[in-house]
Amino acid sequence: MNVKQRTIQTEISISGIGLHTGQAVNITLKPAPEFHWYKFKRVDLEGEPIVAVDADNVTDTSRGTTISQNGASVSTIEHLMAALVGLQIDNVLIEIDGPEVPILDGSSRIFVEKLKEGGFVDQEADRDYYEITDNIVYVEKDRKVEIMAMPLDGYRLTCMIDFNSPVLGSQHASISNISEFESEISSSRTFCFLHELESLLNHNLIKGGDLSNAIVIVDKEVSKEELDKLSSLFNKTVEVASEGILDNIQLRSQNEPARHKLLDMIGDLALVGRPLKGHIMAARPGHAANAAFAKKIKAQIKKDKNRKGVKVYDPNATPVYDTVQIMNILPHRQPFLMVDKILELSETHVVGLKNVTMNEDLFMGHFPGAPVFPGVLQIEAMAQTGGILVLNTVPDPENWLTLFLKIENARFKNQVTPGDTVIFSCELLEPIRRGIARMKGVGMVGDKIVSEAELMAQIVKVKGN
Repeated sequence: MNVKQRTIQTEISISGIGLHTGQAVNITLKPAPEFHWYKFKRVDLEGEPIVAVDADNVTDTSRGTTISQNGASVSTIEHLMAALVGLQIDNVLIEIDGPEVPILDGSSRIFVEKLKEGGFVDQEADRDYYEITDNIVYVEKDRKVEIMAMPLDGYRLTCMIDFNSPVLGSQHASISNISEFESEISSSRTFCFLHELESLLNHNLIKGGDLSNAIVIVDKEVSKEELDKLSSLFNKTVEVASEGILDNIQLRSQNEPARHKLLDMIGDLALVGRPLKGHIMAARPGHAANAAFAKKIKAQIKKDKNRKGVKVYDPNATPVYDTVQIMNILPHRQPFLMVDKILELSETHVVGLKNVTMNEDLFMGHFPGAPVFPGVLQIEAMAQTGGILVLNTVPDPENWLTLFLKIENARFKNQVTPGDTVIFSCELLEPIRRGIARMKGVGMVGDKIVSEAELMAQIVKVKGN
């Protein structure tokens, strides 16, 4: 049964303070049509510009994820995005009257509660999943970051963090299905180290931080003077708890930092622009890596879209014609017979196969140290495949020749090397007239296009027949 897209049932208003700007901000989440995904509208700016949640719009990932479009920006979007993805909501318009989403308690919990209060409504269209079909990998060697997406019928996430800190250490968090987000991940709060907190304060950041919306990890000796200074800044008594964190808050789970990193990852991967099916495994992720990975998935989606409609053929399928039968139709012989099998044949199209092997004569002279099957011979093989299609229109094909008249728009996209099996397909662009055929030819190795061209050929009767 297909899952339907869904939006929220009613408008939802949330107010709070931006973590870094310290500005009071109001957001109103509104129902949105199918295939809308998530978009912000800056209602405080002239023209109320729209900023789409899209990897191509990411402009900053230093202390959260910021997106910009149409001269407007919205920052720290990840906790709200995680709530929307976690509740499997597909389409929402978010009106916001400031530059930063409110931090609230530093997690997604309040967003989840408010969204659930408002309720959801199913829409007509099926949910527009992107299904991971092959492994997609992102690596930053210098920072030891690795993120991998693998095929899975569902949305599973696994996260490992390691800050080389005696206090925080190495932590893992995972959910086996996105439906576990609310109970397992949504309440996990953001965290930082004490030395980062001091630096942020000195740089006039975290103006909206009040020590109730973040876990502060203490990974060094702290003097009473430093604690008194923090107590004064935040107007509350601050001590170091036995777990190595400031005693401003109690941990909600032993691995709350790892769970929050998983929360961030779910929110940042909303930048792909549609719900995902797959297993995401991440080691030491951060906003920059998450956004880069989202961009990589988007690039794969674009590639898949370009491949759509390109059929992948089984080279082991029983052929329409084998090599001997092909030689009864085409006049070519070794070493110039370029087609080994015909896999499909109709009145308007033909599919042929060429096995490229190292023992072919041409490789003695064509880059023997780095053998490449020449592009001109790919076109010849394509033409011979097309010749079978044209000769199939006459009763005694062995008495006819197929001659080239024109080659147009030839392109070579990937190398063909020994060991490859090239599948050539030719389709008539118009009906054959007076023995003249115009065809579009495509050569593929696996699911990759290696060459393509438009061919014009004519069949002529062999003299004396």
